[in-house]
Amino acid sequence: MSKRKRRGQGGGRVTEPSRARSTSSDRGRDGTDQLTLPRPNGWGGSTSAATVRPGLVALRRSVPASIGRPPYAESGQPPAGRGPAVQSPAIIERMRVAGRLAAEVLIEVGAAVRPGITTDELDEIAHDAAIHRDSYPSPLNYRGFPKSLCTSVNEVICHGIPDSRALVEGDIVNLDVTVYHDGVHGDTNATFLVGRVDDESRRLVRETRAAMYAGIAAVRPGGRVHDIGRAIEEHADAHGLGVVREFIGHGIGEQFHGGLQILHYYDPRADTVIEPGMTFTIEPMITLGSPTLRIWDDGWTAVTVDGSRSAQFEHTLVVTDSGAEILTVTADGTCAADEVDV
Repeated sequence: MSKRKRRGQGGGRVTEPSRARSTSSDRGRDGTDQLTLPRPNGWGGSTSAATVRPGLVALRRSVPASIGRPPYAESGQPPAGRGPAVQSPAIIERMRVAGRLAAEVLIEVGAAVRPGITTDELDEIAHDAAIHRDSYPSPLNYRGFPKSLCTSVNEVICHGIPDSRALVEGDIVNLDVTVYHDGVHGDTNATFLVGRVDDESRRLVRETRAAMYAGIAAVRPGGRVHDIGRAIEEHADAHGLGVVREFIGHGIGEQFHGGLQILHYYDPRADTVIEPGMTFTIEPMITLGSPTLRIWDDGWTAVTVDGSRSAQFEHTLVVTDSGAEILTVTADGTCAADEVDV
């Protein structure tokens, strides 16, 4: 689950998220603006009118009392402290377990993606899969988020709320899973194809996954956080794709969102030195058209203004003496990202 950039934190950009404005918009019956805008010059891929509208959101699912809860589970407010950037060996070992469990949950819910299933049904699968692994689904009530999974369909960039909308043939959907287990979080996501998907959407998903791995390959002790963003942005630029700037990767451990800010584009101010023992996510959001976004009235769902599709992949990492270890993989080293057939 990505972190929205906040003013004055870390070495990243210090602007607030942009909310796109238009002089002409129609107010839909669901209360959201319905926009169809031209694609700026320079962006590759096709752009279409928005296809996703809010559905009905079911009541929040319950978590058994026996499951350990993060500090915000009841209040909705995470602790003010951001925790250390470098984790102890004991915390890293616990994060390996949480990361493995998150990977298992994502594989399980991803296997259920098909035309006709609703995003709320996917949320139920993810919720139950986390509980079955003695884990709390971290998104649930984090700053009031009402569900256990983020489901971002087509032009939804991130933080889509599962609801009554059924997936249809040709959709793409990002499933963002985080679990809280033994006092730490494991955070991972992947974008899945719903039935037969057009070639441009498949290209978007393929190159977004490659961009994430390019960012991971750039991690090395003594390097700078901006090395990660440079690698991701260069890959996206080479394929005529946009990079969303308003949402970023983050430190993670005992806190869901730690103080580290991991930009997915190059900014020389993101000059934090990478050190062994740092744990953070890399989770680029890449678009076929312009990455300019707006937020729905629910305060969570971020969508492309031009209606173009967006994809995302994410892993939680720990910095080692020689590079990075991916924590969000199963015991045999597999993950949902690598199983998406594009």
